[in-house]
Amino acid sequence: MSRAHRSDTEPDAPVPGTAGPAADVGRWFSTAARAPLDGPGPTRGGPRLPAWGPMEGAQYGLRSVPDEIDAGFALLRGRPVAVLTGAGMSTGSGLPDYRGRDAVPRSPMTYQEFMRHDLARRRYWARSTVGWEQFRSARPGATHRLLAALDPTPLPLTAVITQNVDGLHAAAGSDPVVDLHGRLDRVRCQQCDALSARTALHQRMLSMNPELAARLPELAADAAQAPDGDAEVDRTSTFRYPPCALCGGILKPDVVSFGESARPEVVAAAFAALEAAEALLVLGSSLTVQSGLRFVRAAGKSGKDVVILNDGPTRADPEATLRLHGRLEDVLARWSALAG
Repeated sequence: MSRAHRSDTEPDAPVPGTAGPAADVGRWFSTAARAPLDGPGPTRGGPRLPAWGPMEGAQYGLRSVPDEIDAGFALLRGRPVAVLTGAGMSTGSGLPDYRGRDAVPRSPMTYQEFMRHDLARRRYWARSTVGWEQFRSARPGATHRLLAALDPTPLPLTAVITQNVDGLHAAAGSDPVVDLHGRLDRVRCQQCDALSARTALHQRMLSMNPELAARLPELAADAAQAPDGDAEVDRTSTFRYPPCALCGGILKPDVVSFGESARPEVVAAAFAALEAAEALLVLGSSLTVQSGLRFVRAAGKSGKDVVILNDGPTRADPEATLRLHGRLEDVLARWSALAG
């Protein structure tokens, strides 16, 4: 079996999403649009990161032939498998990805910017308050349900290691799930480390910002439809947010921001799942960031097979035992049918 085999197929036409628009979490964490390009603006706390978006010159919409898809299933079937998932898993649930062909370019806000600048925190919390009701209404899609149904027969999974922060794998029944980048439905104090529910904080923020609360449906519709995201919320510099009720520290979503490291115990759990597996399956990730790529490289160093399924190129394509192309739900559905 050749490594990183690419199908001789033509790109297919874009397929409309099956779910309605949901909040674009990436834009909540994008940096201030009006910060000057040649130096630090009022919310800049670290180096400006390059904008994320579709990979220039990349081919999207390729589909592997059935024989290749079947070969991938045969390679994994009946073996302990660790699964690493990315944003492509949740596009069917209405949550945008970061590197797909329809991704909107954005410059990510760094952890340092969020922590050092009050205006950056106002911007984040204002945007995410507008988008939260949409985000939390997202439900597991076909990809999440099909993956959960493949475990333990025909694919005994050691864990689903996800870079997503939406909690949809757990909602679909996958267990165990390692939330590598945290969960957006939790809030963590950056001083005392206390965890709390995002739902309660959301209600508190609405009570602290009655003018925004009164316009919430209008702003949410604008955020979902505007080509540049929630531009109206960009002007909300008067947004109020509370400190930690226990110690007065800064509250931040319990997710890993750019410039921040994943929690050591979470990384350890992910590597333990990989160690217990004989193969690694990557679903819906471009593997652009090191936090996901390192698992592919660790699998390769230990002689484990690596199967990558993604629409568009990934950073680890040359390191794959088998590289598959296509819509995740189509491939997982075929594997489910092969399982009988």
